[in-house]
Amino acid sequence: QVQLVESGGGLVQAGGSLRLSCTASGRPPSPYAMAWFRQSPGKERELVAAISWSGGNPYYADSMEGRFTISRDKAMNTVYLQMNSLRHEDTAVYYCASDPKSPYYSDFHHVGVFASWGQGTQVTVSS
Repeated sequence: QVQLVESGGGLVQAGGSLRLSCTASGRPPSPYAMAWFRQSPGKERELVAAISWSGGNPYYADSMEGRFTISRDKAMNTVYLQMNSLRHEDTAVYYCASDPKSPYYSDFHHVGVFASWGQGTQVTVSS
């Protein structure tokens, strides 16, 4: 199983930027996709973005595309989420996930697809 550690969360004003990092250790032997989710109080955990092992053809949830960018450094076993033009509604705990049971982005909306999760990092956007 993969161990994931997120960092980079914090407090930022609306319109500002943050970059989240997630470093994986103990990775499985096969190539694996990684993803970012977020969860606000009282809401379900939702998929933000995902990226394949190669780093190509990333996926974004509709409300995040154009503002968020997911990337990965395979040599460092790290995935990043660059978040720009942040809004108050982006306030949430952001989680890194990996080791999916399916190779298809269409399945990634289901949290049960991912076997490994980080502890989460809080992002707070003040309006």
